[in-house]
Amino acid sequence: MTLFEFVVYLVIAGVCGAIARALAGGTAGGFVLSILLGFLGAFVGTWLARMLHLPEVAMIAVGGRTFPIVWSIVGGLILVALAHALTRPRYYIRP
Repeated sequence: MTLFEFVVYLVIAGVCGAIARALAGGTAGGFVLSILLGFLGAFVGTWLARMLHLPEVAMIAVGGRTFPIVWSIVGGLILVALAHALTRPRYYIRP
């Protein structure tokens, strides 16, 4: 893998992570968090798709390796929803 291919993978993962964060209600953090979310979402989404016997949808090939766009976004949505469920709100609403 060349440096250019690695940078392309980072950008693709970052865009997928940013889309997942935007669809799930957004979280604090920058593009580095979006990249991390995109890669972790790709692992979770691909695993979930294989367990449910779903087809590979919208794969991008860079340097002979593929990156699952749709499953990265779906996995990112699941991870952001899980993070929202496990963290408590930072504010308190008085009755």
